[in-house]
Amino acid sequence: MNAESTAERYQAPFVAHALAKWFGCGNVPVAPGTAGSIGAVPLHLALRLLPPGLHLAAIVATTAVGVWSANEIAKEMAVEDPQCVVIDEVVGTLLAMGMVRSRSIGTQVAALLLFRLFDTWKPGPIDASQRAKPEGVGIVLDDVLAGILAGAVARVIG
Repeated sequence: MNAESTAERYQAPFVAHALAKWFGCGNVPVAPGTAGSIGAVPLHLALRLLPPGLHLAAIVATTAVGVWSANEIAKEMAVEDPQCVVIDEVVGTLLAMGMVRSRSIGTQVAALLLFRLFDTWKPGPIDASQRAKPEGVGIVLDDVLAGILAGAVARVIG
């Protein structure tokens, strides 16, 4: 009898699955991170209608929920950074696009594309940040940094 058959395996709550996988975007078989970023665009469009302070508060709340839900799925799957978890890309996209929310749509799209570039490339401390513990923090932190970098670059070029 193995240990798993004698002890119950951890099961993350349904809401953690829905949020971490951003309502199914993480289940896309090819490029789920890109699907998560695209899935964040409708939320960005809604949030930019809010005053800047409320917009930022919503991103902070999404980040906190993202850390929790990513950690729950990582714990359930016993994987440090499950590919199906894309709420981190949602947070990074919201940050990057939010930093240029009052600029042209072209600049906002540039922020999204720059985020995807920096999230994939992981320059400098972005790479090291993904090893932060607990796993949920590491999963989300590199995307927070990539989003901030992308937003800053988009502000300069846009």
